Amino acid sequence: MYTIEMAYARMRELQDLANRSRAHQSVSASKRAAKKRAKKR
Repeated sequence: MYTIEMAYARMRELQDLANRSRAHQSVSASKRAAKKRAKKR
């Protein structure tokens, strides 16, 4: 089962990654995650 808590934890992970290395890859990864999360909601 996919919960909002899981989505939130994943989002925090991606944010952490983006903060550590402001690479283009992290930006597209967080965009993809946001789209996925919106779809699941």
